[in-house]
Amino acid sequence: MKEKEEKKEKTKENDNMIKQFLSRFPRKQSKSGDKRDSPTGTSPPSSTSSTSSKGGDLPSSRITILPPGSDPGLNHLANYIPAVKSKQNGSSVLPAYEAFPSFKDVSSSERQILFIKKLNLCCVVFDFVDTTKNLKEEGIKRQTLQDLVDYVTSANAKFPESVIQEIIKMVSINLFRTFISLPNDYKALQAFDLEADQPVMDPAWPHLHLVYDFFLRFIQSPETDAKVAKRYIDHSFVLKLLDLFDSEDSREREYLKTILHRIYGKFMVHRPFIRKSINNIFYQFIFETEKHNGIAELLEVLGSVINGFAMPLKEEHKLFLVRALIPLHKPKCMGMYHPQLLYCITQFIDKDCKLADIVIRGLLKFWPVTNSSKEVMFLGELEEVLDATQPAEFQRCMVPLFHQVARCLSSFHFQRCTVNLKQWEYRLLKWFPKWESCLGSAWYNVRFN
Repeated sequence: MKEKEEKKEKTKENDNMIKQFLSRFPRKQSKSGDKRDSPTGTSPPSSTSSTSSKGGDLPSSRITILPPGSDPGLNHLANYIPAVKSKQNGSSVLPAYEAFPSFKDVSSSERQILFIKKLNLCCVVFDFVDTTKNLKEEGIKRQTLQDLVDYVTSANAKFPESVIQEIIKMVSINLFRTFISLPNDYKALQAFDLEADQPVMDPAWPHLHLVYDFFLRFIQSPETDAKVAKRYIDHSFVLKLLDLFDSEDSREREYLKTILHRIYGKFMVHRPFIRKSINNIFYQFIFETEKHNGIAELLEVLGSVINGFAMPLKEEHKLFLVRALIPLHKPKCMGMYHPQLLYCITQFIDKDCKLADIVIRGLLKFWPVTNSSKEVMFLGELEEVLDATQPAEFQRCMVPLFHQVARCLSSFHFQRCTVNLKQWEYRLLKWFPKWESCLGSAWYNVRFN
């Protein structure tokens, strides 16, 4: 009997020890307790909800899902954080992407908050290669971008720094990207048959053009303070913007041309850096790649810049003519940008007629040897330059110029240009009437000897 009682006591002691040990662990709450803790009667979404895959190496996501059928007011969207697509197990996962209310539907005090939320919503970038995916979300973003354009256009108060920062963030995410060159790039350049090339259309243009329009209106807006905006439209931003000039879509390059010109006019502190950066693009194009889609548009911007140069010209500007513009006659694809290049060069001569001798000698240095189509362009440019040349500058380069034109006349590859050369010769003798006899004898001595 004593042994049985001792065993019972030991068993009770063991049970008590186990209960004391288990009591140290927290108890699991019941489902009814969860419902009582939540004000809506359902468990709220976890802020660190796990989306682990088989490998367990995907990070957790924080996404607030809107209840279906709820009014998308500011109260409902206060914690909404749009996120870029993530991938789970190889498939695309897009969080909830709902439209915000219109600016007309909120009070004036809430519009700036709504404006920032719309900017964040537009930071999501879609893939437009597959036209069957995310059609609803793309439509929402397109309408939101249009709302942003209208808001900036009608703004009647200065944009605060926090808003400018969000604007530059949204523009950078949507515009700055890496271009993938096609394998058949520049195959038709040697033939100079530019009209036969099919234009390249970016599939993302329905959204890109709205982003460009929004950014252009922001730069042009009188409510944009240049002193504040220059902190975010800095040198790094300008370099990335210049990289976009290599886009194959001509519509994008047109927008970039206008935007760069507005930035050059509004942010005076960036002017030397913009000119230097364009010079570097030209150097790389001339001496390394000979491949760039935006040389013509960059020259159009520079044409306006050169037109605004003060007199007398700075040495920096003259070096730009000698080191960048004149060597642009070297690449085989000069026909793509020759009208814009000619305009820039004639602007320099109109500013300082003494530069005509430098330009003419530069043309003679890069004169094509066997490309008759390029020779036609050189002769046309030479005619334009001589129209703005004074007699003193012309006399310095007269002899080497006549020698080159005589070689063109005697070339077997230049027979179809003989008529144009004779017309050019006739104009040459009539440019300076008081020098006609001198020019005539010099010209014919060079031509026939």
